[in-house]
Amino acid sequence: MRFSLVFLLLGGCSLIEPHATTAAPPPDAVVIDTPETAPAAPQPPRAILPATTVASLGDVREAGLWMRTPLVSEPMRGTVRDPATGRSVTLDLIPIEGAPGAGSRLSLAAYQALGLPLTALPELRVSAGG
Repeated sequence: MRFSLVFLLLGGCSLIEPHATTAAPPPDAVVIDTPETAPAAPQPPRAILPATTVASLGDVREAGLWMRTPLVSEPMRGTVRDPATGRSVTLDLIPIEGAPGAGSRLSLAAYQALGLPLTALPELRVSAGG
């Protein structure tokens, strides 16, 4: 009997709302409406180029000439050059999350165009345009 009475009383507590009072501003007060958050200014595209990055082999199921890299913030055309051999290839630069020094992923076709062994982790020079 005691338990059912306690539950009954606790259940009724949710029906009681606190009395909220809002005081009107004084007649001579100046009320200024301000937005809670200012809209963020659009960020300019980030391209830290030319730059050097260490590349690894990307997804071999994805065809084409491309490099996924944190060096760009929007897709663009670029040129990748292997300083060791002097070979270069023009490809699509695709942004990925990460710090600029985090490394990049290179397509199988780009590895082949640069004449790189598939297990190599080459240090490549990346520049915009092509």
